[in-house]
Amino acid sequence: MDVLTEALSSMRTGRPSSVRTEGRAPWGLRLPPIAGSGFHVVLQGTCWLVPLAGTPCAPAPIALGPGDVVFLRAGHGHVLTDQPGSPVVDMTGDAVPPDSPIGSVTLGGDGALTRLLCGAYHLDQNRPHPLLSHLPALVHLPASRGRHPELAAAVQLLGSELENPRTGSAGIVPSLIDALLLYILRAWLDEQDASTGSGWAAALRDPAIAAALTAIHADPAAPWTVAGLAARVGLSRAGFARRFAALIGEPPLAYLTRWRMTTAARLLREGDTPLSTVATRTGYGSEYALGKAFKREYGLAPGSYRRQVRAA
Repeated sequence: MDVLTEALSSMRTGRPSSVRTEGRAPWGLRLPPIAGSGFHVVLQGTCWLVPLAGTPCAPAPIALGPGDVVFLRAGHGHVLTDQPGSPVVDMTGDAVPPDSPIGSVTLGGDGALTRLLCGAYHLDQNRPHPLLSHLPALVHLPASRGRHPELAAAVQLLGSELENPRTGSAGIVPSLIDALLLYILRAWLDEQDASTGSGWAAALRDPAIAAALTAIHADPAAPWTVAGLAARVGLSRAGFARRFAALIGEPPLAYLTRWRMTTAARLLREGDTPLSTVATRTGYGSEYALGKAFKREYGLAPGSYRRQVRAA
């Protein structure tokens, strides 16, 4: 059970959308806030990311070069431009055609060319998994030889498919963009100082806490107790509870409840699984028990939640 993959899957509400952007200096593109997380990959040339006034995505403009990757956790609005101060146009809603895996935007003058892949991951930001919510507002991963080779390879593959579309590209590009998110987060986690005493980067490196998280994610319906999890990972009950709360930010059983509710919400969103089965798969003995817990967390009964999501 891969905790990172499961955490992201639990938040996903749709396929990623993406736009191939080409700008010739002078150019500027204003991107509005989105309900999810945004990303940019510089395939060729250079540009600047300029935060909009009042948004926390970055304290100052950021210079980006070839191969650089930027991830905006909460999809804050911002501007991409060849230079701060260049004329700016707004991104329009028709940039991505409904019958294509990727849209296209061309703008600017007749100066130096910059090519980017810009896009959004449609993730539920109302109840984000703490692994994502604890990330910085903006993650910038500059390109560098030998640094994050898997991420660099994914960027290279994306660039190749976009420059020379061939048979199968319509299926390959969305899959690569999906994989890109995991590579971005893995690269960020790998860069965190191993001496850091708290946070998800430290938790996933800690053998005992990582094993406990894996157990919870693999079988949320199991009758887990703090003592049972502690015994499973070879720690005393008190020592395990302290270490888990220090790294994750909440006690083990609070996280277990969070994951059970997250799993229930995903089952309700993604299919027609009977409520009795949802209850069984999330560790609740009856539809009534599930409904009581779910309404406490989401403010809606499970059936109402499913209908609301389907209608959206």
